[in-house]
Amino acid sequence: MDHLVLLRGINVGGINIKMADLRAALTAAGFAGVRTVLATGNVALSSPKSGNALKKSIEATLSESFGYEAWVIVLDEPTMRAIVDAYPFDAEHEGWHPYVIFGNNPDHLAELADIAGTLDPTLEQLSPGDGVVYWEVLKGNTTDSVVGKFTSKAKYKPTTTTRNLRTLHKMLA
Repeated sequence: MDHLVLLRGINVGGINIKMADLRAALTAAGFAGVRTVLATGNVALSSPKSGNALKKSIEATLSESFGYEAWVIVLDEPTMRAIVDAYPFDAEHEGWHPYVIFGNNPDHLAELADIAGTLDPTLEQLSPGDGVVYWEVLKGNTTDSVVGKFTSKAKYKPTTTTRNLRTLHKMLA
């Protein structure tokens, strides 16, 4: 596994893609060792491409194969491992969800990090990281939280995606 790919907005309301079809499309496009994790758009794969060229190639494959405007975040394994290891909150905090918000637009991540001081820490907290924003939120409040509503704005959909820390551990396993 060279790269970890996080697809934005599939199988959570609107765009439904079976993981077998996703694997088949990416394999047919020339990616090797394609493995999906859970059904929420998490892929590990190998490619000689990297950076923006890899991102654009994956997005084009998804758009052509599934007929939607695809947005992905692509990281190499060491970067993902460093992000997971740097999680600043208690990942086992009972009754809370540990999340990482990934982004490919530094301005959007900064805007998100800037609202940290306005949050009710009994409901949710944010902490900026290297190319991410870490978030913990009381279970049952994810979509109705300040951060949940903030990241659901149309402006952020092409540039951010959120993953539970447990999912990231599974991707790295």
